[in-house]
Amino acid sequence: MKLTAAQKRVYDFLQAYMILHGHAPSYEEIRKHLGFRSLNAVYKHVKQLEERGYVRSLGKNRKRALELVELRSGGRSVPFLGVVAAGTPIEAVEVPETVEVPESLLAGGEHFALRVRGDSMIDEGIREGDILIVKKQPTAENGQTVVALVDGEATVKRFFLHDTMVELRPANRAMASLMVPADSVSILGVVVGLVRHYRHRLGL
Repeated sequence: MKLTAAQKRVYDFLQAYMILHGHAPSYEEIRKHLGFRSLNAVYKHVKQLEERGYVRSLGKNRKRALELVELRSGGRSVPFLGVVAAGTPIEAVEVPETVEVPESLLAGGEHFALRVRGDSMIDEGIREGDILIVKKQPTAENGQTVVALVDGEATVKRFFLHDTMVELRPANRAMASLMVPADSVSILGVVVGLVRHYRHRLGL
């Protein structure tokens, strides 16, 4: 059953919040973010989403007790290429798998997914175990978060070009930037989103 504009706004917020935080928002957070005047309006829209099969309630006595049912046309499979370091560069291992990601994370072009290992990007909200969604492209602008190959090993960092040198900067104050000659760096793509605690076939 097709959603109304208001119901779609609620569903989209629930989806984005759960991707970022790994759990559902409170009704008060929904109310504040979407500008509803009362919690009754939130209850009404969530109940309608549940009746239409887009939301599943996990029990009245549990906080944030909502679970999304994936929109019928809301996901797309992208290749899963293994593990990428958010610390010391390591090799990304290619495996013959795909993951389902929301269409809202894809912005045209080819995409792939990598699982994060390490905590060098923690200040950008990228944690160990997250699945990064990467738009495949060979170039990047200063300040973008990229997946780069350094002497054949993959890493995720913020990209800055300084004349003939590339700075791969972590988002962790306890770690130093990696400075390497520009000709030894290849950009695999730019990070456009991440998925956390989602259901998939990989068992990661």
